[in-house]
Amino acid sequence: MDTLEALHTRRSIRKYQDRPVSEELIRKVIAAAAMAPSARNAQPWQFVVIDDRELLGEIPRTCPHASMVRHAPLAILICGDLDLEKSEGYWPQDCAAAAENLLLAAHALGLGAVWCGVYPREPRMEGLRQLLGLPERVIAHSLIVLGYPAEQPNSDDRYRPERVHRNGWA
Repeated sequence: MDTLEALHTRRSIRKYQDRPVSEELIRKVIAAAAMAPSARNAQPWQFVVIDDRELLGEIPRTCPHASMVRHAPLAILICGDLDLEKSEGYWPQDCAAAAENLLLAAHALGLGAVWCGVYPREPRMEGLRQLLGLPERVIAHSLIVLGYPAEQPNSDDRYRPERVHRNGWA
């Protein structure tokens, strides 16, 4: 699958097959996430792979829009590590870029994924900190639920010419 095809066909997947994801594929999607651009190449991210059924079952208590995680083989929490940050305040953008890379890599590898927002919602960030024992200077950013898709949502063209401005807002 080429890059443009991946961009135009990736959809949020919320239903998963009862099938484990190999360690090799987990490594590949995280390696792709780590190739994301970051301010001053700081790469201020940490990744927490969650495949323990009990932990997955607890996540929706903290992240109410992540109920599909109960039926997925795993989730990956992308966190910002403030001790790795070189340009203060850019870690959320850096982690968002890593999340998008991870989503595209998962799709290209035949997996399905959905991005569940965590940052900047304090109850979600703190709930995941407590559930997963995150250090004080590591901040939960994005929860990516991952597995083999059991659905195939349609892709539509989202290009809107009225939202494109050239040389100003005219």
